[in-house]
Amino acid sequence: MRPPRGTLEHLIRTRWRYWYLGLRKALALLQATWIAYSKPIPASCGQLLTQVLLCGALALAAASLTYCWLASSLLYPLGPSAIVATVCGLLAFLGLVLVPPARCLFALSVPTLGTEQGRRLLLSWSTATLTIAVVPNVLANLRAAGQVLRCVTEGSLESLLNTTHWLQTGSQALGPDGQAGSQGLTLQAQGDSAAAFRLHVLRVTQQVLEDFSSLESSARVVALGTQRVVTGLFMLGLLLDSAWYLHCYLTDLRFDNIYATRQLTQRLAEVGATHLTASPPAWLLWAARPRLSQAELLSCLVRLGLFTLLLLAMAVTVALDHVAFLLAQAAVGWARELPAVPVTLTIKYDAKYTVLGFIPFLFNQPPPENPYLSAYNSFQWELRFTAPGCPLLPAQRPHTATLLAAGALQLVACSTVLLETYARRLRHSIAASFFRTQEARRVRHLHARLQRRYDRHRGQPAQPQDASSCS
Repeated sequence: MRPPRGTLEHLIRTRWRYWYLGLRKALALLQATWIAYSKPIPASCGQLLTQVLLCGALALAAASLTYCWLASSLLYPLGPSAIVATVCGLLAFLGLVLVPPARCLFALSVPTLGTEQGRRLLLSWSTATLTIAVVPNVLANLRAAGQVLRCVTEGSLESLLNTTHWLQTGSQALGPDGQAGSQGLTLQAQGDSAAAFRLHVLRVTQQVLEDFSSLESSARVVALGTQRVVTGLFMLGLLLDSAWYLHCYLTDLRFDNIYATRQLTQRLAEVGATHLTASPPAWLLWAARPRLSQAELLSCLVRLGLFTLLLLAMAVTVALDHVAFLLAQAAVGWARELPAVPVTLTIKYDAKYTVLGFIPFLFNQPPPENPYLSAYNSFQWELRFTAPGCPLLPAQRPHTATLLAAGALQLVACSTVLLETYARRLRHSIAASFFRTQEARRVRHLHARLQRRYDRHRGQPAQPQDASSCS
């Protein structure tokens, strides 16, 4: 039985109102939390408590990420990693609580990832991560394939020498009686030369494997050191770029002052100068409007084309890693499945003689044969194409988690092409939330700039502009 239509509509409206009120409360809570976080001096005990809790949570998250980064990614010992992470967490907590610009710097580092500098850092980090995962793995698989070649060569040489030995034994088993008349079986194996050749081949293959092993170890050491250096430079570059933005924001009124914010709209409305934004210049961006201009879209498409080439290069590198693994896996599997071939050498020797054999020949009769000697010998051995004492190295599978992490960093860097404009707006909004007095000065400067532009278009003399200190 269906409920009445009016009851169903009332239920839908009630649920929608419930979700709407819950969303408004959540947004209000987030806004109050952000106001408490961005306050240089808390206005109440509640704001102070909120600020301390937020700084503690951020410091704990920073310490946890630092520990995971040092212990898991950079492979430092667990004890020193825990000590360094704890010290970093304490320093971060004290800096966030006691130094308001440090809180602003920490908040600015997030949207900085979406700018061009952050994109370069992400690309450098992803490239280092991909190199660390692929190069040692490819060398390890090449080493496994070289070990297969060594084992097959050693086994084939042993089988050849073993066959020569049994052939020589069979020829000696005939004894001096095997040489009847002017015919005989002679087989001689030069044992010293064969052994020397075998040792030479084994020495060459062992040297090749040692070279691959040394190259693999060097590649792992260099890759790990590169990852540590690149990661350190990544974090340092992120903080320096955020600090540079904050410095220019506080010292230069013209720096990144191209946004028509709510403060500017209110100021123009208060002084009756809303006509200044009736036909805004091309450089003026509306902070509250998410729409991108045509020039911004064209620039994004060009950069996305360049990122497509980088993604193709990454795909080729990952494919090379998988191809090396498949080849090494196939070679190792083939060598393990090589069967031992049983060989049986049977020597049957019958000697007979005739007396006055020409007389029966004159009467077209076969000459009578008298048995002289009969010998029968059988020798058995196996041909093994892999040496029993030569261990086969397993093929190294590609590090899927590391490759996915590098791919995720590439995709994040690619997404920053579209999000760069919004990241710049968010960075400006964060700085304005922390330094309201400076933002008021910047709004007045932007108002004066728009007024000069308006006067210049109307033919009135314009006032001189302030010099900029940051580009």
